[in-house]
Amino acid sequence: MGMIGELGEFGLIGRLTRRLPQGPAVRLGPGDDAAVVAAPDGRVVATTDLLVDGRHFRRDWSGPYDIGRKAAAQNLADVVAMGARPTALLIGFAAPAATETGWAERLYDGFADECREAGASVVGGDVVSAPQIMLAVTALGDLGGAAPLTRSGARPGDIVAVRGRLGFASAGLELLTEGRAGAEELIAAHRRPEPPYGAGGEARAHGATALLDVSDGLVQDLGHIADASGVRIEIDSASVPVPDVLGPDGLRHALTGGEDHAFAGTFPGSVPPSWSRIGVVTTGSGVRVDGREPPSGAWDHFAV
Repeated sequence: MGMIGELGEFGLIGRLTRRLPQGPAVRLGPGDDAAVVAAPDGRVVATTDLLVDGRHFRRDWSGPYDIGRKAAAQNLADVVAMGARPTALLIGFAAPAATETGWAERLYDGFADECREAGASVVGGDVVSAPQIMLAVTALGDLGGAAPLTRSGARPGDIVAVRGRLGFASAGLELLTEGRAGAEELIAAHRRPEPPYGAGGEARAHGATALLDVSDGLVQDLGHIADASGVRIEIDSASVPVPDVLGPDGLRHALTGGEDHAFAGTFPGSVPPSWSRIGVVTTGSGVRVDGREPPSGAWDHFAV
């Protein structure tokens, strides 16, 4: 199929954009100087991530399709965590000219399919030559006239609950890092997260006071709610969902493992049926697990 350098910039753009179906929010898709996306609310939720080959993904562990799905998912989940409906992605793709064209096409198939799951579209971006593969992904969303769900609304007495898998991606990454065999669903979870995209609407319908995407570990991310809201979050470890497949270190993975892109929120009353109650909000600061300091080990981009 050849290399992307043989296609040239505009040949590559044409090849990739033909793989990207456009959803109802798109008024003008790829092909002009910029895309036009409907924003009926009058406000746009926006978030971005930068992913670098060898740091955020490894091509010896994940194929291009899964890399595309994961890169899209982590941005779409951030939009949902604001209580918004994802509408569009913009993709910046940097790669060596010797990258196989088929690899790039499968990458964009992954972007397109993950967007389809969330009801969004890839509406544009950029491609450039670079010594290594890098992805810059920007996601947009619409609030539908509602207030954003932020990290700063939790109040003492609220219930803390989660929706989605916890610890699966972390356990899968550990298996890959150590070269060990294990449950394929854990390795698959590392390669391709499955955010429950309906969680934002569920949380809003039940009056959530705060909401976020669990990307860096449950304890660390709940700490962001505690700090922003000026409260303490008390986690009951026995209530944290830890399936047997996570193994003997399941609770550690569930509390500190990231990249599953589950959602954690606080609620003033009952929680949605598909959510798991794991704790309460109290006065004070920080996060406690069973009344004690929580385990460390969450993700930090600049940790050495």
